[in-house]
Amino acid sequence: MESTDKNFVPRLAIGLLHYPILDREKKIVATNVTNFDIHDIARAATVFGIEKYYIIHPMKEQLMFVERILDHWRVGQGSKFNPYRKTALNPVKTAESFEKAFADWNVPEALIISTHARPVEGAKHYTFQELKCEMWDKKRPVFLIFGTGFGMTDEFMKAGHGVLESIRGAPPRDYRHLSVRSAVSICLDRLMGPW
Repeated sequence: MESTDKNFVPRLAIGLLHYPILDREKKIVATNVTNFDIHDIARAATVFGIEKYYIIHPMKEQLMFVERILDHWRVGQGSKFNPYRKTALNPVKTAESFEKAFADWNVPEALIISTHARPVEGAKHYTFQELKCEMWDKKRPVFLIFGTGFGMTDEFMKAGHGVLESIRGAPPRDYRHLSVRSAVSICLDRLMGPW
């Protein structure tokens, strides 16, 4: 399912949300940013032509940690040591909240779609094929949000336009606890890949 315009690329931003997030006891927490998530998701974002990758966290100390890493690879010693990493980190930005990230991207007509390992009752659900149709055929921009910890709160996900179908595990176990880095790569490949 692709647009007839061979040069068309859907507008897609992604966000890695660290609050409001559930922990294993279903308490709302803020999770820590990890170095792996910064680099690996940035590489996937660059491969698939994502406009912006927002790392979203309410604590300034966590955002400063991200900015120090970005500075090292964009303008510091790292930029000379590994130019490929510098290129991969180009789409990365930080924001204190989803609302600030969405406002920064400045595409108010975008669909806000969350991801989750399990279905979310009361939310509109999109299959990968349905969302791909919105993006490629209807040319709708999308802001796709990924959670950390044990996932985003239901309230947060229901506030958007919908939730993307879960990545299912192999039967009979249907194990669904991928790292967020793996989940992002699979989702981007299914939505932006050439099939």
